[in-house]
Amino acid sequence: MKFGSSGVRGLASDLAGRPSGLYTEGFARRLRAIGYQQGKVFVGRDLRDSSPAIAQDCMAALAASGFQPVDCGPIPTPALAFYARRHNAAALMVTGSHISADRNGIKFYGPKGEIDKADEAAITLSVAELSDQYPWPPTYADWQAGHEQALEAFRDRVEAILPPGALSGMRLGVYQHSTVAAELLVEVLRSFGADVIVVGKTDTFVPVDTEAVSQETLAMVRDWVREFKLDAVVSADADADRPLVIDENGELFRGDLIGLATALFLKADVVVTPVTSNSGIAEAFGFSVKRTKVGSPFVIEGMDAARQAGGIVVGFEANGGVLLGSDGLVNGKILSALPTRDSFLPILAVLGTVASAGKTLSNLRETWSLPVCASERLENFPVETSRSLMRKLADRDALQRFLAPFGTVADVDETDGLRARMTSGEIIHLRPSGNAPEFRCYAEAASHERASEIVEMALERARDTALADQAGAV
Repeated sequence: MKFGSSGVRGLASDLAGRPSGLYTEGFARRLRAIGYQQGKVFVGRDLRDSSPAIAQDCMAALAASGFQPVDCGPIPTPALAFYARRHNAAALMVTGSHISADRNGIKFYGPKGEIDKADEAAITLSVAELSDQYPWPPTYADWQAGHEQALEAFRDRVEAILPPGALSGMRLGVYQHSTVAAELLVEVLRSFGADVIVVGKTDTFVPVDTEAVSQETLAMVRDWVREFKLDAVVSADADADRPLVIDENGELFRGDLIGLATALFLKADVVVTPVTSNSGIAEAFGFSVKRTKVGSPFVIEGMDAARQAGGIVVGFEANGGVLLGSDGLVNGKILSALPTRDSFLPILAVLGTVASAGKTLSNLRETWSLPVCASERLENFPVETSRSLMRKLADRDALQRFLAPFGTVADVDETDGLRARMTSGEIIHLRPSGNAPEFRCYAEAASHERASEIVEMALERARDTALADQAGAV
């Protein structure tokens, strides 16, 4: 287990029991070190099979460490973070987000919000120091429940984002699968007058990666769009911090476009987004743009710096998760800052925009005239294999040979991975996942077909190169 781009992750079997307690104790020590003494810690979880037991382990560890765990049950991550922030309290979310069912993770929040890289380092150090002496299991303790109260507070927040009846006349599908947002998303959309069709609910856990939506999922959604004559299909990943939006033609409305629509909806002055987001998102839209490494801690760090100058600060990632770095004004009301990824605000911002403008989602995409992007991943690609490949490609000649089928490399951005701009203007971005054994490729080109072709070819070359290197080492 280790910290990645968002929380600590690992196999569920490796995390359950003493290890989850150990990381929670490391978190408790960090809370005390920053002055948060024996307060409440709100605990939530997603719907994967391993999450209830791990959440119980975490709450037991918190109680043993002198804190007061509040069991918020299955709840969206942004709802948990919002409720904790309202109480100036810490929080802990058990979720593996978009990764497979056999894996899980824990996200930690201090009283000021998501922990940062310094906090991660301190927790990791505590885990190492305690590994041989941490007692398990702790003495059983009771804890209070906070599920309904936390959900109600978040429902009040999101139902104030649009005017009453703002989505009247829209026919929307909600792909529920196994997201913890399944019921709340339906309730919220109906509260704004939308005609909502519930589709695709599952009893088994379905990992949905909004940056790499499978062709099987898209085919299924296209069938629903045609069958029910839908204006859009919306959903979220397991813990509801990443939105999924599919247009009236069954085409993916990419996460960075969702983020752009939300920034315009909020009239942002500054946008903070990772280097993986569409390169066409620039100052021409009326806001300044700050680029970061991939991962919410880096976006939050960028938002903190940008907020010093004042104005409305919005962060988003290529997965569509939007972070509100400052208070904003929507629907004549103050929407308080929530510097953690949220799927509800961006879904409502996108749908509210097209409803008020009388446009379709595909129309909205076309008005921006941005480069066309595609992304995909190699799953079960060992972390060390990714590192070895990236070390090899760090040599510019080796990178040029690797990318030779796509033309000549003009320049390379090494902010996070290797983002090569070709002399043709096309972009090919290679990077290992920060939180799973996966290798990702992002591409920009003149058409979706070309961008998808680049991604497919580049990942195939990455797999072949890794296999050849392994064979040569034997």
